[in-house]
Amino acid sequence: MGKVTKAYPHASEEELRARLKSTKDRNNAQKLLVILNAAVDPRPAEEIALHTGVAKQSVRNWISLYNRCGLEALFGPGTGGRRNQHMTEEQEKSFLKPFFERAHTGEIATIAEIKEALEERVRHPLHHSVVYRFLDRNEWRKIKPRRAPVQSSKEVQEDF
Repeated sequence: MGKVTKAYPHASEEELRARLKSTKDRNNAQKLLVILNAAVDPRPAEEIALHTGVAKQSVRNWISLYNRCGLEALFGPGTGGRRNQHMTEEQEKSFLKPFFERAHTGEIATIAEIKEALEERVRHPLHHSVVYRFLDRNEWRKIKPRRAPVQSSKEVQEDF
């Protein structure tokens, strides 16, 4: 039998249950369930993991973090996000505004043109994938006309 895994009383059982009922995220619910199990019925991490359906190392990690830093540490901002950004979201939108306006009037803005303007703005060369992700993030999609079928003939189209 392993060591008993206990949770410090940073939050009461009622607080944990109320937070568990109000959460909509499955990952946060699992973390709360692990903390609740360790607070209400301390037992080895293996048993809590089996009861909650998570890995035993996750139980150990979550309990350790909760015991050191409290409940809010479990629900922090996470590890994703834009840490190495060239511009803020507002700056990106203002940068693309002239291109969107031109597109609404029927003019075509090419990737090469946008890439050149973006490189001028950030003052260093960028890989084309950076530009494509930039445009995708700002809901710019590539629309081009379909090519004409090889079998089509002008006479048949005019008759139609």
